[in-house]
Amino acid sequence: MSSNNIDLDALYRRVIMDHYKKPRNRGVLEDGSHTINMNNPTCGDRIQLTFKVEDGIVKDAKFEGEGCSISMSSASMMTQAIKGKKVEEALQMSGIFSEMMLGKEPDDSIDLGDIEALQGVAKFPARIKCATLAWKAMEKGLKSEK
Repeated sequence: MSSNNIDLDALYRRVIMDHYKKPRNRGVLEDGSHTINMNNPTCGDRIQLTFKVEDGIVKDAKFEGEGCSISMSSASMMTQAIKGKKVEEALQMSGIFSEMMLGKEPDDSIDLGDIEALQGVAKFPARIKCATLAWKAMEKGLKSEK
């Protein structure tokens, strides 16, 4: 492994831990239009995702739950990423994220921001469900919107 890969892995770990220790959008939206509860029974991760959709745009998103650093940081990153996006864009991001979890290079047409830090999870199949839990909850809620 080159030193560039080591540096990138270290950076990704820092980004993941930053979102885990200082989660963005943690809480419950009192005026949310959607509430989705999901869990990963194999490891005990659970999430409650609330978001507000108006005129086909995700206006706000928050999450509550408990789980490993991968699960909670992924929820933090996801809620940051979908705010202000059209429902279709958020679902497209979810598809790109799912492909990334299968080891595919992320599509450059959409800026994933911090989410790219989760790319390394694809090397650990047991952790993929942790990373995708919040995304699956978001998909379930947004697909009910259509």
